[in-house]
Amino acid sequence: MKVAVVIFDGVQALDVAGPLDVFAEANTILTEQQRYEVTLVGPRAGTVTCSNGMGLSVPYGYADLDTQWDLLLVAGGPQLPDVEPSNDFLTWLQNQARDAARFGSVCNGAFVLAHAGLLDGKEVTTHWADAGRLAHEFPQARLQPDKIFVRDGRLVTSAGVTAGIDLCLSLVAEDWGHELAVRVAKRLVVYIQREGGQSQYSPYMGTGRDEDPIIGKVHRYVTEHITDALSIEQLADAVGVSRRTFSRVFAKYAKLTPSAFVEQVRVDSARKLLEDSDAPLKTVAWQCGFSSATHMRTTFSRRLEVTPKQYRQRFRGDAGMQVSFQ
Repeated sequence: MKVAVVIFDGVQALDVAGPLDVFAEANTILTEQQRYEVTLVGPRAGTVTCSNGMGLSVPYGYADLDTQWDLLLVAGGPQLPDVEPSNDFLTWLQNQARDAARFGSVCNGAFVLAHAGLLDGKEVTTHWADAGRLAHEFPQARLQPDKIFVRDGRLVTSAGVTAGIDLCLSLVAEDWGHELAVRVAKRLVVYIQREGGQSQYSPYMGTGRDEDPIIGKVHRYVTEHITDALSIEQLADAVGVSRRTFSRVFAKYAKLTPSAFVEQVRVDSARKLLEDSDAPLKTVAWQCGFSSATHMRTTFSRRLEVTPKQYRQRFRGDAGMQVSFQ
C-alpha cells in the first residue's frame, strides 16, 4: 500500500512520527506483499526542519511525484493556519487527492486541504485550538470540533498531534482487521480507541472573558456562587445590566446561552477538583453546583464523552496512564 505524508518546514514532528510508527509497526506483522510503503513528500527534496528543531530527510518534492496513492496525508504544524499555500502546490494536491483511494490530514493540516477546496461539504475535524478559525475561514466545511478523527467518504481528518495515531490505527483496522490494529496499539502502548472527545483535553473556559467585561464579571459571579440555582435575571442583576442587554452581550461574545455558560463553569470547576483532589464524586458534584453525582455524570458524558471517574483516572496528577493487555 502506497502512503504519502506531505510535510514542510515547521511541521509538527509528532504529526509525522505518529502515523509513520503505526505503519512501521504494522509492517512488522504484515507479509512483504501487504506492507505499507510510506513516502515523505516536501516542497522539494532535501531536509525539512520540524517545529521542535528536528530535521527530516525528504526524498521527494511534490513536483517530482505523480503517483496514485492508497493514502495521502497532510501533516500539521503550529504556524500552518497562517500559511497560504502556492497555487502550484494546491493544484498538485487536488490532482493527487482526486486519484487517491483515501486522503486527509493530521491536526491542522486540514487548513491545507481547505485551501485546496477539498473540505467543502465534508464532515471534518482538526485540533481543538484551531477549530474555531477553520470554521470561520472555511464555512463550507462541516466541522465536528470534538471528534478525535472523522471519516467522510475517502476523506479522513484527525484532531491534534497524537490523534494522528488514532486515525492511522483506524485505517490499519480497516485495511487488515481489528485484531491486527489492536496488536499495533499494544506495541505502541496506546489505546486502540480513546474514550471521549477533544473537549476533555482543552483548557478551561475562556469564552468571551477577554472580549467584554460583562462576561468576565459573570464568570467571577458564577464561580463565587456556583452552588446557587442561577437564573438569567440573577446574573443580569449581579452585573448591573438589564436582561435584554445581558442576553445581547452573551449572544455576541460568549456564543452560548447563559445556562450553558453556567454549566460549563461547573464542569470546569469539577474538572479542576477531579485533577487536584481525591474528594468523593458526591462531594465534587455538590461543591460545583450539580444536584447529584448522577447529574454531574450525565453532564460530563454529554459534554466531554467521559464520566467524572474516567476523567479523574486520566488526568489525576499521580494517576498515570494505564493500558490493559487483557
